[in-house]
Amino acid sequence: MTTDYQHWAAQVRRLHQAVVALEPVAEGVGVAPPAGEEWFELLERKLLPEVMAEPMLVVAVVGGTNIGKSLLFNHLAGEVASAASRLAAGTKHPVCLVPSGFADAADLDALFEDFEVTPWRSADDPLADTEEHRLFWRVGRHVPPRLLLLDTPDIDSDAKVNWQRADRIRQAADVLVAVLTQQKYNDAAVKQFFRKAAEADKPVVVIFNQCDMEADREYWPQWLATFTHETGARPQLVYAAPYDRQQAEQLALPLLAIGANGKSPRAESTSLRDELAALHFDAIKIRTFRGALAKVTGDREGAGAYLASIEDRGRQFHTALEGLSSDAPARVDWPPLPTSLLVAEIGRWWDPRRSGWTRGIHGFYRQVGKVVTYPLRKGWQAVSGDRADATEAFRVREREAIVRAVGVFLDELERLASLGNDVLQPRLRALLSGHARAELLASVQAAYDELPALGEDFQQFVHQELDAWADGSPRAVRFLRSIDNAAAIGRPAITVGLVLTGAAWTGADQAIVHAAGGALAELAKDAAITTTVTGGGEAVVSVAGESVKQAAARLFARLQSGYARLRAAWLAGWLQREVLGDLLDDLRAGAEVTATAEYREAADALAELKTSSDVIETHSGTWKGQDQKPN
Repeated sequence: MTTDYQHWAAQVRRLHQAVVALEPVAEGVGVAPPAGEEWFELLERKLLPEVMAEPMLVVAVVGGTNIGKSLLFNHLAGEVASAASRLAAGTKHPVCLVPSGFADAADLDALFEDFEVTPWRSADDPLADTEEHRLFWRVGRHVPPRLLLLDTPDIDSDAKVNWQRADRIRQAADVLVAVLTQQKYNDAAVKQFFRKAAEADKPVVVIFNQCDMEADREYWPQWLATFTHETGARPQLVYAAPYDRQQAEQLALPLLAIGANGKSPRAESTSLRDELAALHFDAIKIRTFRGALAKVTGDREGAGAYLASIEDRGRQFHTALEGLSSDAPARVDWPPLPTSLLVAEIGRWWDPRRSGWTRGIHGFYRQVGKVVTYPLRKGWQAVSGDRADATEAFRVREREAIVRAVGVFLDELERLASLGNDVLQPRLRALLSGHARAELLASVQAAYDELPALGEDFQQFVHQELDAWADGSPRAVRFLRSIDNAAAIGRPAITVGLVLTGAAWTGADQAIVHAAGGALAELAKDAAITTTVTGGGEAVVSVAGESVKQAAARLFARLQSGYARLRAAWLAGWLQREVLGDLLDDLRAGAEVTATAEYREAADALAELKTSSDVIETHSGTWKGQDQKPN
């Protein structure tokens, strides 16, 4: 087996393995398996079985009635292997000679799947007139290795069954030895047979038999030109054989090579069997598969088309994924987080940064303030009624915003279900069927109610932002600490002042503002950084100076937007889990189908086989280890 053929055979096997491995991936995006398609049947049932075995070259001797085919066949075989009859249409079934050592009939079954392959018992076997398409085989003592010689029925017989056998022989043969005569080279049935052979790109060897070697010499070029023009065949080798039955029966018939155009000035006797044994098997064998390869690798109906359908399906999944963007839930009109919650969190960040003595003073008086002002605050609530808690009011607004956002998202899904492509439509219709909308809106409200006002993720975010702010604004931090120290010194007076002025009766927030010198009003107005403000009377600190206030305002804006991003991420995650399920993952996987290892392997295997076949095709005229260009 030659290296070229080994390499090409490995490429065929690689393509088949890659396509089989790709099937489940393709089915996952809605592309049907290729089983039953002509190109895949050719790959799996014709090319693959042949490349799995050692390549055998099938050479069929074909021609019309009473032109000496069987005699020439015996001549090529070097023995009387086929009965020659003077009667028309003597051979009814093909006879195949195999080389010595060939004992695997299964290989013949694969090569001649359209025939009932039967061991040869006598020379009369192929003469039997039966409806079954039989092929008789036996070992030929002089058949070169890897060569199978085939004697065939007449291709111009009036019997319809012979036409069918002729077609099957033409399809199974790798090389056709066309036996022609002065009477048969232009016969209609003969021309039709070889016209089909030319369309299938079958290599052809022409033998003009029963010739007058002197009188017919000037006509050989004309006969050859007519034959090639009428059939489209391009013979690789051309011979002339004399009309000498005695020599033929003695297997001593000379064959004269007359050149690819029939005009050789010096016709020389040669051994066609040796010529056939010297053929460049790999190039010819691959050439015989050219028609099958074209269909297997074709971009319109072959493996190329199969891969293109997967690519197209991937684009549809990509379009569906874009239409069902998971970023949609993030576009929510989030209400602003209450300042008191942010201030409280900032206070928790600031407290460890106080000096030891200020932290102790502030902590002590915070607790004292709560105890002193508790009855005052309860009395205020009795007179003024329950005042809506700022945090709860915020959560009501946020819950409403989330429900509206989910409603808009479901509206978008319904729109996509009516307008989307055939990838998205059936999935969304199943998702939105029944009472899904009402159930989802109730479910998202219940899930939101389980969330804390400020989760650990937001607390970590706030502290990280404040750490970064402190690192970038050391002067502001020093200023805050100096004011905090001053506030600690005035703590007793502030706490007592809350009681004496009746702050809780007039509104605790305003009392604290007065006690802290208007710092909370400054916070509300300019969003300056403050410490925690509580009903216990904790001091308020503010950073004076326009540049510090502007930096603080930017910090507050970042904290607000960070909270919105974290809540949006929660909502997006909930929608994906509870609404979309695995849909986004399925769409993403479909959109990335051409990036899978299975698809890339199939695409690479197909490209390699195409390239290799194209290279070998350019050398298809190489018959005997040297470049002999066809006529």
